[in-house]
Amino acid sequence: MKTEDVTPTDTAGGTGHGPPAPPDRTDDRTRRAGRADLIAAAAGVLLITAAVVVGHVIQNRDGSLRAQWPPLLASWDPHLGPGTPAALVMAVLVVAYGPPLAARLPWRGLLAAAWAGSMAWVFSMALIDGWHRGVAKRLTTKHEYLRVIDRFEDIPATLRDFTNHIVIGEPGNWPAHVAGHPPGATLTFVWLDRIGLGGGAWAAVWCVVVGSSAVLAALITVRVLADERLARRAAPFLVLAPAALWAGVSADGYFTAVAAWSVALLALAATRRVRFPAVAALGGGLLFGWTCYLSYGLGLMAAVLLAVLVLARTARPVPLFLLGTLVVPVAFTLAGFNWWTAYHLLVERYYQGAGGVRPYGYWVWANLACATLAAGLAAVAGLRRSAVAAPGALRALRGGPATVSPQGGLALLVLAALAALLAADLSGMSKAETERIWQPFLLWLLPAAALLPRRRVRWWLVASAVPALLINHLLWTGW
Repeated sequence: MKTEDVTPTDTAGGTGHGPPAPPDRTDDRTRRAGRADLIAAAAGVLLITAAVVVGHVIQNRDGSLRAQWPPLLASWDPHLGPGTPAALVMAVLVVAYGPPLAARLPWRGLLAAAWAGSMAWVFSMALIDGWHRGVAKRLTTKHEYLRVIDRFEDIPATLRDFTNHIVIGEPGNWPAHVAGHPPGATLTFVWLDRIGLGGGAWAAVWCVVVGSSAVLAALITVRVLADERLARRAAPFLVLAPAALWAGVSADGYFTAVAAWSVALLALAATRRVRFPAVAALGGGLLFGWTCYLSYGLGLMAAVLLAVLVLARTARPVPLFLLGTLVVPVAFTLAGFNWWTAYHLLVERYYQGAGGVRPYGYWVWANLACATLAAGLAAVAGLRRSAVAAPGALRALRGGPATVSPQGGLALLVLAALAALLAADLSGMSKAETERIWQPFLLWLLPAAALLPRRRVRWWLVASAVPALLINHLLWTGW
């Protein structure tokens, strides 16, 4: 007889007149854990509330936050759009049918469904702002990459001259997003234009389709480093990610996918769960090198990559991974672009603009409120469970041949991403806009929701989706 099947009548010899049975300890622990999850979620709500209230006071006083609706880079704009019905239907379908489908579908079918579902969710959220404003023109504004496509007619010459246009005041200085990223980001859209996929619509489709594949990379990684059961339980939360609000349409969604596939390929190589692990290691390194030339801050993804090696307990793929990583830096350096010089000039540019005005004392904690909104309350509760599981997982790793539990492995992976996010936060180079910029780190917080109790999964999905829908319909977000 299972412990949870024992009733007071059973313990009293079937008479019903004996002393009351002691409370079931498993049920008591489950209730305490559930209350702690709710407390963690409530703390997230309080953090967001404080960031909104304090942010509006500071912004109304002196405008130093450079955000009209702090802590988000947004403005008040209640609206509906053609994506509204699709987004609502998508949310309802995932909440109602996502968990059982994720449990039953064949693994490859789950991957296909997750990619399609993620694309549908991101596109529907973007279309709430309409096709023109929310999709086709989103990457063509004055700050965006597509504004400088014609300046890359001679790519080698432009790369050699790239650093001369980062700092404000230099002739022909780059728009904010071009100056704020290594040239790999802009080159992506230059190459799309070269193959006949020019313009904002194609750029948007590229970012959404490629960016949504990050869900697959996360699922594969969780499966090989933890287990398939947890990957399946994480799938609905990855599909219905609140961060979709900012992924559609943003190049940061594309960056997220490149970084995520680097992690997934390293995980497959390290666990030898792929036919050609050497090729996976080389490919993972190549993508990590490309990641570092898409965004300066994504070198911090090394924390997640290190967690992969620790959980797999091997350094076997490291030489090939590093060899692959070197390809992109060597190519750009030979072409005349110096990453370190560009980064130092970017720091100067950052403090010339809003970064030099925005107060660190507010954004260092308000950034975390933005992250809470983008990751969702389910991820916050899952982070609490990850923190609880992590000590046992670390003890198992130190204990030699003992196997880390699937929950412990997932917890360490999630906490490695959190460490990278906190490092970015403390650096002071991420003051505001982190709901968009931190997407490559936020992706790895979402699987923590797989640690939540199954019977409450739909409520946690609702808690993630509803705030995202409200924000998208009440505010105009982004650049």
